[in-house]
Amino acid sequence: MATRSDKPNDRDIPRTYTIMPVAAPPMTAGSTSAQLKGDIDSGRTGDKNPVLDPGLSPLGTDDEAAGTSPSPEQVDLARRQESVDRWKNDNDKDSYAHQNSRKALYAYVGFIALVLVVFAGAFSMF
Repeated sequence: MATRSDKPNDRDIPRTYTIMPVAAPPMTAGSTSAQLKGDIDSGRTGDKNPVLDPGLSPLGTDDEAAGTSPSPEQVDLARRQESVDRWKNDNDKDSYAHQNSRKALYAYVGFIALVLVVFAGAFSMF
């Protein structure tokens, strides 16, 4: 592996763009797993920030290796459900990972308020 100390010229080391925004692929019939991953990376599905997420094994690689690749119709259905149907009619549902985030925020703010009350009470006694 080449490092900057091995080669003085920066052009010899290819740049990896891991923070570049990703454009969403067009919604077409006969989609592939790569297009579904493009939807996720672009932020269209609402699961993550819209940046490139280089993976060691891209989405669908395991299925392909097992000989059970999803059909284009299945990928079309997944893309539609994850993008269009999910956000239709302002359907803003939290995912499993984020469903309790507001409770945690309120608990944190309440804890800080309780600490402030305890400190104010302790200092008012002096």
